[in-house]
Order: sequence, then structure tokens, then C-alpha cells
Amino acid sequence: MAEQSTPPGPLADLRVIEMGQLLAGPFCGQLLGDLGAEVIKLESPGQGDPMREWGREKPYGRSLWWPVVARNKKSVTCNLRTERGQQLARELIAQSDIVVENFRPGTLERWGLDFDTLRADNPGLILVRVTGYGQHGPYAPRAGYGSIGEAMGGIRYITGDPDHPPARTGISLGDSLAAVFATIGALAAVHHRRGTGRGQIVDSAIYEAVLAMMESLLPEWAVAGYQRERTGAVLPNVSPSNVYPTADEEMILIAANQDSVFGRLATVMGRPELATTERFATHAARGENMAELDDLIAAWTRTLAAEPLLRLLHGAGVPAGRIYTARDMFADPHFAARDAIVRLAHPEFGEIPMQNVFPKLSETPGAVRHIGPELGEHTDQVLRELLGLDTARLAELAEKGVI
Repeated sequence: MAEQSTPPGPLADLRVIEMGQLLAGPFCGQLLGDLGAEVIKLESPGQGDPMREWGREKPYGRSLWWPVVARNKKSVTCNLRTERGQQLARELIAQSDIVVENFRPGTLERWGLDFDTLRADNPGLILVRVTGYGQHGPYAPRAGYGSIGEAMGGIRYITGDPDHPPARTGISLGDSLAAVFATIGALAAVHHRRGTGRGQIVDSAIYEAVLAMMESLLPEWAVAGYQRERTGAVLPNVSPSNVYPTADEEMILIAANQDSVFGRLATVMGRPELATTERFATHAARGENMAELDDLIAAWTRTLAAEPLLRLLHGAGVPAGRIYTARDMFADPHFAARDAIVRLAHPEFGEIPMQNVFPKLSETPGAVRHIGPELGEHTDQVLRELLGLDTARLAELAEKGVI
């Protein structure tokens, strides 16, 4: 697919070699590519990343996930299980800034692609390693998927309704969090290299990425002896912050737990006295009387349809909103005004929408330049430009199954 004419992005001076597959490593590559880095994805010849086949819906037999997670990347086929493929990888890495991989610890070492070997040719190399448990520790050799990291990191236990087993979110949260932390680590390492010329290893473990998001869960247990439990749609002692019904059977989320905001909610409800009633006057009191307060608010919201209810709440400065589905996002004027959804050409679908690049930078914005590439689409181009291989050599490598 031809690239759209867009600004180069703030990371346009970086070249990334992405190895590994599925989500945790590739999402890190996507984030770097979104901000302008040249991302060269190495894939197994004839097979490629299984993400090419993943996704709940596959019209025309094509994944709707692949165009997103592989956007802005170049696909180069390279059989890393062969000696020649490993040599090609080393030669490409020698001319690159960052390597992203999410193999089980020890895999790169078996292939002769350990960090010491790679940085001998490229002292400034940054090796980003995304795994379930990290590069060391008793669990490091285990196979680690995102769901296991979510469980170990603590978020699974507290997700869902209290009368049901732990639930999961509808996305690959653990993988995505590990990728985000890997990206932050990579950029921090680039910053450090500018002053020292030296690269380093970025070790991003899925369970630790999840653990990092767990707020005060650890000191609550260690200091106060409090174990967080599943609480459904609410947070303990944070009220009002819940989903409330409407007259037209919609669901509206209202978050008015701060004292001043609750005062505004009480006023718009026509019950200003609630803000000074002892049971609801403070954050702590509202938390203790959460069920009673939620019942009062729900009794009011049931008298109004969703749209007039939201107009009242927004006019009063009370945070509130619908619980969106994809359909709502496409129809929402705020999404449109901020270009939160971008549409790109696709060979089978004609056009495919996807989330845009976030966050937005005022001077050097990122961009989605093209959708996920065909398998090996850039093999000849990259190996010619970076390694100087001619047509005969490329044909020989293809015949031997190296590319």
C-alpha cells in the first residue's frame, strides 16, 4: 500500500527491527511506528505473524486486527531459525537503533543474537525485551501470555462482579500495558544514549506492567490489612460513581464523587440539601452510604431520558456520559472533530477505519502512513537498500527458504 503524505513524526530518525509475534512486542513496534520510526518487521517466510489470521471477524478471510497492529511497518521475511537468517538479522540490527522482541528468554541467545553479540557491532543498540515474567527470576523460563500476567499482576482478581469468578476486560490488556511500558523504556534509553552513546536492555514484563497500574493495592494489604475485592461497576468508598438507568432504558455513567462536584449534582437533582446532609456531606460519608446514595440518584435518573439528562448534567458541570460502543464512536462529533478515527485504503475492503495516533503532538505529530503490509512486501527493498544484496543473491536466499 502506498504511504499517505504525512509529516515524518518525531521518531523519524530511528530504525526499529521488530522480531517476535502476536501482540506484546508488535504493539510496542506499532507505537514507535505511529510516532515516525522506521519499523522493519522480521517474519517467518510463508507463514508470518499469527496476528495476520487473528480477530473475531474476518471478512474475505482477512484479519481486521492486522491492518492496525502492523500499520506503519515494513515486512521482511527472514527465517531466524537458520544460520543465514540469523546473519541477515545481525546485519540489519547493526544498522538500527532499537530491536523489539517478545520471545521466551533464551531464544535470542540460542540464535546467536544475544545482546553482547549485537552490541559488539552496534554499541548504541537498545534491545527491548517483552515477556511474561521478565528476563530473570525463577519464573522467567515459563511461557507467559497476557492473561497469565493479568492474573499475577493483580487486575484479574479485582475485575468483575463480587458474586462471580474473576473476569477479564474485552481486550488484551496485559500485552498492551507491557508494550506501552516497553515503549516508554525504549524512549528513555534513546534519551540516555544521546549523552553516553551506549545502548541498554529494556526488560518489560507483563505481570509487572499490570502491577504498575494497581494503585495502592500493595500498601493497603501490608499496612491496613485490606484486601481489594471485586466490586462490579463501583469502587469501594468512591461515591457517587456508577452507572445509572434512564427513562428510555439507556445507561449513563455519572462520576460526582468530589465534594464540589457532588454539590452541583445535588443542585441539578433538585435536592441541594443532600450536599450538606451528614450522610453525604463528605467523600468518606458518601462512601459509607454508597448504596443509599446510588438509590437516590437512580430514582432521579429514571425520570429522564438519556439526552435531556446528559444536557442537564453537562450544563451543571457534572462529569457524565454514555457507555460507548463502536457505533457510538463513529457517530460522535467529538471523535470527528479530533480525528480520533482515521480511514485508510485497503485492497479488499476499499477502506478501513482504525484509531488514530495518540497522544497528539502539536509540532511533530505522529500519523498512520499505511496499513499492515503483505507478508514480505518490503523484503527486496530493505535488503537491497540496507545490505546491498542484488537480484541474484535475493533469489538464492529465497530458494533456500531464508527469506
